[in-house]
Amino acid sequence: MSFDQYYLLGRSGLRVSRLSLGTMNFGKDGFHAPYGKTEDEVRPILRRYLEAGGNFIDTADFYTAGASETILGKLIADAGVRERVVLTSKFTNSIDPGDPNAGGNGRKHMIRAIEASLRRLRTDYLDLYLLHTWDRITPVEEVLRTFDDLTKAGKIRYAGLSDVPAWYAARAQTLAEAHSLAPMVNLQLPYSLAARTIETEHVPAGQALGLGITAWSPLGGGFLTGKYRNSDKGLTGEGRLSGAGGGLEWNDQQWELLKTLETVAGELGVTMAQVALNWVVTQPGIASAIVGASSAEQLGSSLAALDFELPAELRAELDAASAVPPGDLYKMFTPEYQSWLINVGVKVGDKPVGYQPVVRNWAPEKQI
Repeated sequence: MSFDQYYLLGRSGLRVSRLSLGTMNFGKDGFHAPYGKTEDEVRPILRRYLEAGGNFIDTADFYTAGASETILGKLIADAGVRERVVLTSKFTNSIDPGDPNAGGNGRKHMIRAIEASLRRLRTDYLDLYLLHTWDRITPVEEVLRTFDDLTKAGKIRYAGLSDVPAWYAARAQTLAEAHSLAPMVNLQLPYSLAARTIETEHVPAGQALGLGITAWSPLGGGFLTGKYRNSDKGLTGEGRLSGAGGGLEWNDQQWELLKTLETVAGELGVTMAQVALNWVVTQPGIASAIVGASSAEQLGSSLAALDFELPAELRAELDAASAVPPGDLYKMFTPEYQSWLINVGVKVGDKPVGYQPVVRNWAPEKQI
C-alpha cells in the first residue's frame, strides 16, 4: 500500500496521512525500554513508512526518556525529509525526578520542553505540538497563552491536546477562539473496537470544535490482533499484554468481540489487525490512527489496512459486538428517546442529505 490521499487535520489546512507512524518504541531507555528498538532496528521502519508516502510522525519527549526524539531526529536528517513530514511531539511527563517544574503543563515546563525537543529532533520548529496529559492543576489560560507565544515565535505551526477530558478540550478551544489565540487542531486519544468510550463526549466535541482526532492504541495494545486468548490461566499469548494482562482487564464482551473480528477478517481475506485499523480510521471524527511497529514487515501489514473497504453489513456486526451502552444521562440524547418525547410524530434532522457535500481535490476515478 502507498498513500496517495491525504486529509486536513481538524479545522486547519494541514494535510496528513490517515495512518500516523508512532515512535514510542524508538530507543531502549526509560519507561518504554522493555519493548524499545535500536536505531538500526527502526531505520527500516521509518524508511518503509516514508516510501509508502506517509507523512504524519508522532513522538513525545517522554518516549524512551528522549531517545525516541533523538533517534527520529537523526533518521529524518539522514533521509533529508524534514520539510516533507508532519512532525509531532508532546510535553507534560517528567524525566527529571525531584524537580516540580520538570513536568506538568505550566509555562516554565512547556518552554523548557519545546527547546529540548527541538534540540533532540534537530529542527527549529514542530509542525504539531501537543499537551500530553491533563495535569489537573495548571490553568488552561496559561497553556493557551504559551501555545500562542510558541506559534508566534515560529517554534510550532499548530497546537493540540492529548488525553484530556472533553470539557477541557471544549473550554480550551472556546477560549482560544474568543481571545484570538492559536486554535487547537488535534485531539489525540485512545480509541479502538475494544475501547469506544470517547464516542460519548470527545468525538462530538472534536467534530463541533474543529479538533481532528488521532487514535492511539487502535489495536487495543495488540489485543485486537488475535494473538491473545482467554484461558483458565487468564490471558495467554506472547506480547506486551502478557503477564497479568499487561495490567489490563478484559471483559467477556471484549473476548466475544475477538470472535466477531476473526469472522469478519476471514470473510474479507485479511488479518484481524487490518480490520480493526480500517474500522478505526473510517469512524466519524477520526482523522488518523497511530500505528507502531516492531519491523518494516509489520508496518507494511498495517499500511495495507487501507487497501480494502469494510462492507456496511460487516461494520454493523463489529459495531454491535463492540457497542458501549449509553449511561443514564446519555440515553436522553438518543434518537429513540428524543423521538418519544421531543419530536413526537415528526422527523427532524439537522440538515438534508447533500447540504454540505464532501470536497475532494482529485479526479473522479480516484474517489473512494
